[in-house]
Amino acid sequence: MPRSSRLPTGPSSSRPGSDHFGQLSNFLRESLADEESRQVGESMAELATHVEVLIVSLKQGKTRTVVAPLLVDLLTVLRIHRHLVVGLGVAWRGLYEYAGYLQALNHFRVLIGQWLLEGGPRSAELLLNAEDFELIAWRTLAEGLLMIDVYEQRIQRDRLEQDQQQSGLGALSEPQVERAIQWWKRLRR
Repeated sequence: MPRSSRLPTGPSSSRPGSDHFGQLSNFLRESLADEESRQVGESMAELATHVEVLIVSLKQGKTRTVVAPLLVDLLTVLRIHRHLVVGLGVAWRGLYEYAGYLQALNHFRVLIGQWLLEGGPRSAELLLNAEDFELIAWRTLAEGLLMIDVYEQRIQRDRLEQDQQQSGLGALSEPQVERAIQWWKRLRR
């Protein structure tokens, strides 16, 4: 299924803004072909929702009592999502992008832990700012989108190859295929 649109970018940068995480959720729901893809997409959408709430909160202030519980909630959702990703089938684990996404998830998880600890528990404000958090969050989600996209392309390619084999076109030699194409072009004139 071809994807109808790309995520719009923010006005001041070439990357999507925090107001576009909701569009990411819709994009993920519309573009996935199989059950595992759907589960990963829904889990990423939940992750994106928590990220969006956190970005809005960080833009309003960095008060530890407000932001820290949101970071802990995000960490919980991130762990659940990572567990889902680790449990994906062999077709996923064979992808180069799978390892990249796991690394990005682990890095994000470590950063959240560091952000929670920086400044100490007695500090009134977190040292984290919205721009840095948003950049890391988008990078992590982009790795996941890339993994899903490559997986979906592999599924489509495998289905096409299977269809060709079933139709007998895959068994034709190159000259036979070329003659069939020329014949079809003459018929269409």
